[in-house]
Amino acid sequence: MYATFSRTWWKKNKSWPNGLEPEMGRKTYYQHNVPTIQEARDTCHEWNATHEPGRYSRKMEFEEQ
Repeated sequence: MYATFSRTWWKKNKSWPNGLEPEMGRKTYYQHNVPTIQEARDTCHEWNATHEPGRYSRKMEFEEQ
């Protein structure tokens, strides 16, 4: 089983170039108990294709439960 979630990859920091410091943000879960890895991948690809990542590069990922 797999779970899908989104998180950011940057945080605001004026002393870093472009005002962004690398940091994995807190996970926001969307689905639990996704039965196959292919379904989890498809969900992430679809979400990432339809959501702008924005300044902090928010993207959907998945993990094994």
